[in-house]
Amino acid sequence: MLEVPVYNCDGKKIDTMKIDEKIFGDRVNVDLVKQAVVAYHANLRQGSAKTKTRAEIKGTTQKMYRQKGTGNARHGNKKAPILRGGGHTFAKQPRNFGKKLPQKMRKAALASAILAKLVGQDLYVLDGLKVDEPKTARMSEVMKNLEINRSCLLTLAERDSNIYLSSRNLSDLTVRITEELNAYEVVTRQKMVVTSEAMKQLCGQEA
Repeated sequence: MLEVPVYNCDGKKIDTMKIDEKIFGDRVNVDLVKQAVVAYHANLRQGSAKTKTRAEIKGTTQKMYRQKGTGNARHGNKKAPILRGGGHTFAKQPRNFGKKLPQKMRKAALASAILAKLVGQDLYVLDGLKVDEPKTARMSEVMKNLEINRSCLLTLAERDSNIYLSSRNLSDLTVRITEELNAYEVVTRQKMVVTSEAMKQLCGQEA
C-alpha cells in the first residue's frame, strides 16, 4: 500500500490516503508508457507536406534540343529534377502518421504513468479546492502553498469553469478532468495535483 499525503489549499498536510498499487497495475510498465507517448506525438502530426513530381509539373514535354551535335549535355524536357522549376525526384506525398493504440493499452499506460507519479512522490492529493470566482491569483496562491513551481497537471472530478478560468493564465498549470487524462500529459508534467474526489474516481471508488 502506498501512503499519499492529503493537503488543504493552505499547503498543510491534513490526512493520509492509502492506495493499493494493484489498482494501477502493480508496477510501472515503462515500455507501454513509451508507446503511448510516441502514439500521442504521431497523432499530432499533420502529414500534409506535398511537393510535385516531374509528372505533376505543368509544361511541354518537348525535348529541349536535339540529342547530339550541340556540345551540351543530353537533356529531355524542362520538367527534369536537375533543372530549375523541375519536379522533385523523391517528392513528398501526404501521409497519415497516426498510430492506433488499443483502448486497453491506453488505459494501462495511463495507470502506469499515474503509478510512476505516486512512487516518485510527485502526486499530491488536494482537499477542499474551491474557487468562488475566476481569479488567477487564487490558483497561483494554491500552487505556491503546495510549493509547486514547475509544470503541473491539476486533475478534477468534474468540470469547474471558475478553476479553468483561474488557471488559464498560468503557463505551467494544465487542468483536466479524470475522463480527459492521458499518459502523455501525466508523464510530461513534473508534478500532478489530484483533488480528493478525482483520486477516488481514479481508484474506482465513488466520489
